[in-house]
Amino acid sequence: MGADRVEVLDGIDVQVGQHHFVSLLGPSGCGKSTLLNIISGLFEPSDGVALVDGSADRLGTCGYMQQKDLLMPWKCITDNVALGLIVKGTPRREARARAEEVLERFGLGGFGHRYASEISGGMRQRAALARTFLAGDGVLLLDEPFGALDSLTRLQMQSWLLDIWQASAASVLFITHDVDEAIRLSDRVYVLSKRPASVVLTLEIDLPRPRPYETVLSPEFLALKVQAIRYLHPDAQDVNGEEMTSDG
Repeated sequence: MGADRVEVLDGIDVQVGQHHFVSLLGPSGCGKSTLLNIISGLFEPSDGVALVDGSADRLGTCGYMQQKDLLMPWKCITDNVALGLIVKGTPRREARARAEEVLERFGLGGFGHRYASEISGGMRQRAALARTFLAGDGVLLLDEPFGALDSLTRLQMQSWLLDIWQASAASVLFITHDVDEAIRLSDRVYVLSKRPASVVLTLEIDLPRPRPYETVLSPEFLALKVQAIRYLHPDAQDVNGEEMTSDG
């Protein structure tokens, strides 16, 4: 086993404050999902420490939505959303009542009796996020939740997620490959290197909220985007054909 060990993360220091929205950007396969698995308590780090609310006892304390919605096809949407609470010991009737309340809030009122195969991709993602919010105790780990959606639905879901997050007290750690998405949603963006991943750039996003999609056209937004791209694609060229170096 020792010869097969692969170093995935290298000295990563990531912090998410109360009611902060933080995103991770990095190349495919660099270890972003592994980091969420560690924070969620599914994995333990071989070195260093991962804390949620100051505690290393993390398992079951975060709502974790992986890349697929993982809705169970034989359960109705209400039962899917209630599942995390039921697993934690909440009585089924209470869990279903809370699930129906959050479905209403998430724009899925009247769809709780439906099955995953009967609703659209965007609605499936809303249902999966509703389950994550209910189970999350205020800490949400979202691994490319919109990656499988078409571009128009993705933009709509970004706006919807911002509205839901701003009305809550949740702290969010969000993985995406989309630079625009990361900057538009976040208070802070960590740009990661290739594996073994380390943080090569931390962007503090001071753009005013709310952030309609037109925000991506502002000079301030574009300046942040250029910084991120320089570190994600150090061999990229600007519109004049000149190399974009990471030292600015």
